[in-house]
Order: sequence, then C-alpha cells, then structure tokens
Amino acid sequence: METVLSGMRPTGKLHLGHLEGVLKSYVEMQENYRAFYMVADWHALTTDYENPGGTYESSVEMFKDWLSVGINPEKAVMFIQSAVREHAELYLLLGMLTPVPWLERNPTYKEQKQELKEKDLSTYGFLGYPVLQAADILIYKADKVPIGEDQRPHLELTREIARRFNHLYGSGFFPEPKEILTKFPKLPGIDGRKMSKSYGNALYLTDDEKTVEEKARNMFTDPKKTRKNDPGNPDNCVVCAFHRVYNAGNSEAVISGCKKGERGCVDCKKELAVVLNAALEPIRRKRAEVDADPGRVNDIIRDGNSRAAKAAAETMDGVRKLMKLG
Repeated sequence: METVLSGMRPTGKLHLGHLEGVLKSYVEMQENYRAFYMVADWHALTTDYENPGGTYESSVEMFKDWLSVGINPEKAVMFIQSAVREHAELYLLLGMLTPVPWLERNPTYKEQKQELKEKDLSTYGFLGYPVLQAADILIYKADKVPIGEDQRPHLELTREIARRFNHLYGSGFFPEPKEILTKFPKLPGIDGRKMSKSYGNALYLTDDEKTVEEKARNMFTDPKKTRKNDPGNPDNCVVCAFHRVYNAGNSEAVISGCKKGERGCVDCKKELAVVLNAALEPIRRKRAEVDADPGRVNDIIRDGNSRAAKAAAETMDGVRKLMKLG
C-alpha cells in the first residue's frame, strides 16, 4: 500500500472550503493509502511566530473536526507535527544540502511576502519552510501528496531535495513523491471573496442551524437582479455557487429559474439554508459525540503521535547511517 502525507495548519476553525478542498479527500484516501494526516503547528509559526498562543488548543479542535467528518484513527495516522521531533532533525539535515537559490525562487515565498506586508517575514523560518515541508513528506517516505495546482512548485522542490540527498548519500533511499491533484469546487465566502476566517465570511463546520440560515440570508447575489422577475446571472451569485455543490439534484432548476427571472433571491437563499443544514447535520451529530468524550480525543492524539514517531524514527536511523552520523 502506498503512503500519503498531508497536513493542515491549525489557524482556526475549519469551514466548508476546507471540507470540499481537503477533508473529503482525506476520508477517501484513508481507504486506499497508508495515510498520515498532520496538524502542521510548526508551519503555523512561519507566519504567526509573534502570536503562538492557542496553537495547541487549535490543534485539538482540528482533530475534533477531522473526526466529525469521518476521518478514522484506525485507518489513518493523525498526529501533531511538533510532537514528532524527528521532523526538526531531518529539516536541519536537509537544510545543509539545500541551495538558497532554490528557496528564493519559490513563487509562494514572493507572493506571501507581498500579500502579508503587515508581518515581518524576513526570517530564516519563512524562507526555509519548504525544506521543513520536504522533511514532513520524506520522513514518512510518502509516495503521494495531495496538492492543488498552485502547490506544484513546492512538491517539485521536495523531489529536488530527495534527488540531491540520494545522489550524495544513498541512491533510492528517499522516494520522489508524486502529486495527487485535488480537483474540488471553489466555494466563495458569503461576500464573494475567498472563504477565510480573516475575512469573516466563512461557513464553519460547527455553525448551528440558525447561524447557517443567517449566513445564507446575507450571501451576496447578482447585484443587477434587484427584483424577483429580473433575469439573473448565476455566475455572479454566491448563492448559486453553493447550490451547484450542495443542491446538485435541483441546481439546474435553480439556475434556470434565476436566469429566466422565475425565482427570487430570497427563495434561493431559503432553499440553500435547508440543503446546507442537511449536509452539516451528520457532521454536527458526530461532533457532539466527540465533544462528549474529550478523553478519547486525547487518546487518539497520543496514539497518532506515537505511531508517527515510530515511523519517523525508523527513517532517521537510516538517514544518520547514510550521513555517517552514528
């Protein structure tokens, strides 16, 4: 069975964008791969090193969300990155052989420095985070990594680092991981921008029925459709974007009615709230079970950390021998 590795930063509550973009694929992959799912708390520090408070609590909440959507700790190794110190050791050793120009050409490095101007990202940790990312992947000898199209340069850098290590120390020790390109519907936030906690426009997995109804009422619609009988443009409507994903059986009728001016935005929003709450109900039910047994969550975290550490230690034994470190 091939190994897959993926991680998420614990930067806040998970929302429907995470569900469609990451979590549903996690549930599928655990059936077909030796799956390692990592809460990437060290990665969170690369941009939020000034405010690390609450990282562990956010990590625990992420575990609860994972469990609530169907990730099974008996099928997947769920762990916290910082609990497996071998990641840091491999990060250090891979950093010794990674040329600086490889990191400086990383497009995400340039983009985030431009986008996050309010933060001081002129740090070694931010420049070198792709090496930590490579260590996360290689320490489990992952064959596959699920990524979006924009993350391809990161994975190619991991392959380059693996090739360089293999050339210098041990041919074939690290596999060159291949991508699993994740194709998922792009869900906008309720205001039409990217769904994000920082924008205050997200629908969270933990939202109750009334909150979902309120957020559906506040969703942006086609600004040119001011009256019910006006023909609308579904491509400019957040509500229609959600209908396409969560109301697939009736979305064509919704969109057709919008275009023809046969449906008003209020009706579309009410119907959307119903289907969204139906989709979230099993997640809410499972989350209530998880919250009722915090001891089990702690046991799952400890067990996952231990299983990940065992696999990582085996890899590091081989790395040290190849690098003549004992």
